[in-house]
This record gives sequence, C-alpha cells and structure tokens, in this order.
Amino acid sequence: MVLYPNDSSENGKELRLRQQYFLASASLQDVVADWVAIHGEDFRNFAKHHCFQLNDTHPSCAVPELMRLLMDEHGLNWEEAWDITSHTMAYTNHTLLPEALERWSVRLFRQLLPRLLEIIMEINARFLQEVAWHAPGNTGLLQRLSIIEEGDEQMVRMAHLAVVGSFSVNGVAALHTRLLCEDLFADFHHLWPKKFNNKTNGVTPRRWLQWANPGLRDLVTERIGPDWKHDLERLRDLEPAADDTKFRKRWAEVRRANKERLAALVHQHTGVTFIRDALVDVQVKRIHEYKRQLLNALHVIHLYDRIKRGEANQVTPRNVLFAGKAAPGYFMAKRTIKFINNIANVINHDPDTEGLLRVSFLPDYRVSLMEQICAATDLSEQISTAGKEASGTGNMKFMMNGALTIGTLDGANIEIRDAVGAEHFFLFGLNAEEVSQLRGHYNPQLYIQADHDLARVMDLLQSGYFNAFEPGIFDPIVHAVTHPHDPWMVLADFTSYKIKQREAADVWHDQTEWQRLSILNTAASGIFSSDRTIAQYNTDIWHLTPLVMTP
Repeated sequence: MVLYPNDSSENGKELRLRQQYFLASASLQDVVADWVAIHGEDFRNFAKHHCFQLNDTHPSCAVPELMRLLMDEHGLNWEEAWDITSHTMAYTNHTLLPEALERWSVRLFRQLLPRLLEIIMEINARFLQEVAWHAPGNTGLLQRLSIIEEGDEQMVRMAHLAVVGSFSVNGVAALHTRLLCEDLFADFHHLWPKKFNNKTNGVTPRRWLQWANPGLRDLVTERIGPDWKHDLERLRDLEPAADDTKFRKRWAEVRRANKERLAALVHQHTGVTFIRDALVDVQVKRIHEYKRQLLNALHVIHLYDRIKRGEANQVTPRNVLFAGKAAPGYFMAKRTIKFINNIANVINHDPDTEGLLRVSFLPDYRVSLMEQICAATDLSEQISTAGKEASGTGNMKFMMNGALTIGTLDGANIEIRDAVGAEHFFLFGLNAEEVSQLRGHYNPQLYIQADHDLARVMDLLQSGYFNAFEPGIFDPIVHAVTHPHDPWMVLADFTSYKIKQREAADVWHDQTEWQRLSILNTAASGIFSSDRTIAQYNTDIWHLTPLVMTP
C-alpha cells in the first residue's frame, strides 16, 4: 500500500479516502470483535475501556464508522451509539493551515461511502440543532460550524467532524493550542471550552538519544548515572558539567566523531565533501513553504555573496545541510528542492568557497538518516513563519543531542526557549501577532530596499545566476517571495535572520562557550520526552492504568 498518494487528481482523492476508511474501519472492527468475544452484545461499559485518539483528520471517518458498526452490525439505537462514540473519540490537531484540514466532496462520499455519508448528515443535523438552541437566529455561526460546507460543491469538513464527535480536542504545543482556540476553532471553543486542551509533543529518547548517539549516551551515563534513561528530566543533573573543562572537551570529542560520521554519509550520498570542524547548520523537515527552506536558501546565497565580494575573512566556515521530502503534487516544494540543489552546485564548484562554505541536499530522507544527522548538528534551523508550525519534533531531537537553535517564536520553539533560557536561543523574526497585523499591507519591496544585503541576494536570483542554462525556472520562487500576498513573509524576516546568524557564528568562534551551551541544551531537553507527553494524554484523556515497567 502506498500511503498518502498524490491527491491532486480525482483518482488520487478516491484512493486516499479509500485508504483512510480502510485503516480506520479495520482497526475499529478488530476492537469491537475483541469486545464481543468477551462481553457479547453488551456495550454498556465499552466507553469506559476504550479511547480512540484521532491523529489529525486522516482517521476522522472513524466517528461515523463506529456509529455504523454499533447501529448496523450490533443493533444499538442512535442515542446509545452516539453516547459511546462521543465518549471514546479524542482528536489531536496537528496543523493550523486551513488548507491542510481535509475536506472531501459529498459527491465522493456518496459514491464510495454512502452509509457513512447518511450518518454524517444526521450527526450534522443534530449538532446544528444544538447550536441553534445556544444561538437562535445566528445563521452565520451555523454555516461556520456545519460539518457540511456549502458552495459550488458541498464538502465534508473532516476536522469539524472530528471536533463534534470527540470528547477531547488538543493541540500539540502551547502556542498552537492557543491559536486553535482563538482562531481556527474559535466558534467550537466558545461552544465547548472544556473540550480543548494542550499536549505538547515529545520524542522518544530511546531512539533519538540512546540509539542515535551512543557516544553521547555513554558520556552522559558516566557523568550522572543511568537513571536518566527512564526519567529524562534527570538530564538536568548535567548542568554543572557545562562548566567542567575536561567534560566539555570530551563532549566536543563525541560531537566531532558524530560530525565525521555525518560527513562520510553526505559524501557517500551526494559527493559533497564537508569542511572539517566547520559549523554544521541543518534544516531537516518536510519541504513546505511555511517551514521556509527558502529563507535559509536566501541566507546561503548571502553568505556566498559575502565571499565573492571579498569578505571571506569574515565568513565563518559552515556546512549547510538540507533534507526532507515534498508531497507528490506540491509544485513549489519540488521547485524549492531544485533551487537548493542548483545553489549547492554553484557554491560547491566555486574555488573561492573552498574551506568556507559547503551546501548539500541529502536525498531520500528517512528516519535512519535523521539518527545520524541529529547527533552531528551544531545549529538547528527552526525558522517557520510564526503562527504556522503546530509544534515540530525535529527541533526537540536536535536539542536533545546538543544542537543550539535558531528560530522564530513558533510551535514548540517557544517551550524550547523557555526550557533552555532565552539567552541560549537565537531568536529572530516576527511573532504570530505581528504576522497577523502585517497581513493585508505587507510590502516585500520595502524590506529589499532597506537591506543592501537582501537586495544583492535578490539581484543574483533574478539575474539567473543559479540557473544559467535553465532560464526562468526559478521565476515562481522570485514571484512568491516578492509578492505582497506572500503568506509566509519570507523577506520580512530576512534581516533579523541574517543578524542572528552572524550572532551564532560569533558564538561558534568561542568553542568553550559553544560546547557549554550545547551541554545546557541537552540538559534542558528532558521535558520533551514522549514519556511526558504520553503520561499527560493518559492523565487527562485516556485514564488508563499504566503498567509498571522495570527500568
């Protein structure tokens, strides 16, 4: 099975909906069959023993499917089935982008899943009746909350279905959850404020530190003992080691070995030879405009421009690594990958950059590559447009392995900054409120005119310097970043980003300070363990009795 097929065509949309229904239905049928095998047709206590956590909108058809199973297969009436369904479904939202919240045409639902559509229509009718009781005559509210979106073609709003059918709705970072309540799901939050809660994401330290970074694992264990392996908050015991000269030296040796391993990997896959002992500057994540790989790429062009205009002695040696995948039908994401590769080709073949700058896009990104990347990263790029990233987890993996973060006040970056200390985080750019206020009168040309460095970057880009034999291929990128309706406001943050990059480069020159901050980042990362996240889900949503595990 190819998950997440290209859904830019009708065939792709149909296949994707078929997959989502198949996986949700198979899972529910398995659970119900197990219940019936033990309890027969008595479903009175089913909700006390089950909770289905909907991971974004992809499995939202589980709501009407459980209703179908309970009513059509096991003879429950609507009220009984809805009481069970609405007390077992819980919804985790992972995106603030409205276009990423799935919407399926009523026509497609009627064609593929006619019984589920009947149930969805009934859920919606009963829900809107409840809304009408709370706000008589407010037709605008009814239209905004309806599971069925009216228009040229009726659409099923899967996020609305998940919210209506769930007893809990959570975001995955503090800012994300606040914006869900204040913006994306504001009407739902006003109706059911107690339904909404936050569960900041976490990552498993067993894979992302113990397995991925054995050298660091052993060094940490030697220093503070093994208890941190099952209680990551114990990493705080590392803080005094940041001021220990001998420990910092050994820390740096482990990181140097990891960087040599990564350099060999990059050379094997791309042919690019990284600069020994240079700053390893990494942006690894799904390729999307809001994650702003383009901002990073423009800064790389700026570094190259500084070298070419005679400022090589002021440029800190740097290896810039990009990796990530693009959705099959996402034109701009794929063009961004092409853009980065063209930039890398020019820079890496220019003798003036020898020993100063190397750029690589690592192809075929996968978990096994990330295990090696995160262990060797010095500077973690978390530069999404503020208010657009739900949480991020790569930021946590990098921090856990001792990387310093350059980033915006977005997603879990805010909590990372709080954990490690504002003075140990390279913060730049507009915040979410400033992005919102600027929208509607954003003028990229003002930022180009105000920053000579940015103007030179744009001149290089528009002149075709990086696409000499492919005229016009990057015109869509130029158009995107210079358009007043650019929702990601790439150029608005360039100057601030450039300044913070120079600040990071200055700190890099003081290796004693850099290694100290690296240790403090790892020491502060315990809160981002998935153990903490799962425990919070259980305490607030699942209410399960944890098994006692032997460390």
